[in-house]
Amino acid sequence: MYKKIFVAFLYVAIALLIYLFHEPLLDWVHNNDGEYVVLTTIIATTMSLFPVIPYPIVGGVIGAVYGSALGGLVTWLGSTFASLIMFIFVRYWFQDIGVQLLHRYQTLGKITLLFERNAFMTIFVTRLIPIIPSIIINVYSAMSRIGFAAYAIASSLGKIPAMILFAVIGELVMTNPTDILMTIGIYGSFLAVVYTGYRLWKKHVERTVVPTKSYESH
Repeated sequence: MYKKIFVAFLYVAIALLIYLFHEPLLDWVHNNDGEYVVLTTIIATTMSLFPVIPYPIVGGVIGAVYGSALGGLVTWLGSTFASLIMFIFVRYWFQDIGVQLLHRYQTLGKITLLFERNAFMTIFVTRLIPIIPSIIINVYSAMSRIGFAAYAIASSLGKIPAMILFAVIGELVMTNPTDILMTIGIYGSFLAVVYTGYRLWKKHVERTVVPTKSYESH
């Protein structure tokens, strides 16, 4: 237990440091003239792993510096590496607590069971929606019983559109701001189609799920 408390305290301490020094880090990224791609990726990973500021801001700055193509790649790599690190971190240190918590109550246990049976599609779709905090998906997935490979693939693929969007908007701010609303509108339409399809698919799955034995409260 003391190790878990220490690890949690260390995470909060590092997050506080990132919060205090995020402006100099972003200024450095903005002023590096498109060089130091690897170091920028490390900074992006760190800022995604410790989300004290919205990651779309980080992606926008990177997109403004590197353009939509390379900027989108760097933004995606940073977010993907961070999600995998977070998953491994929570799975190794806190899954025992997480499993008990997720199955402590009957309703939450059923939701978690449904999530685990359809984890790949659920993670993929939720990653497409930028307003859903990434850390919630990371932690919930790690506390569940889904495999690392399924999580990694679904999460990485689902992140691609949103990360490209952040970089494209960042580049448009510097080059052609009038196209930003059109870009957001196109992505919003894309999300509407994806969400509608997901809801229909989810209803179909829920109708076909065999009722399971209720979990007992502890």
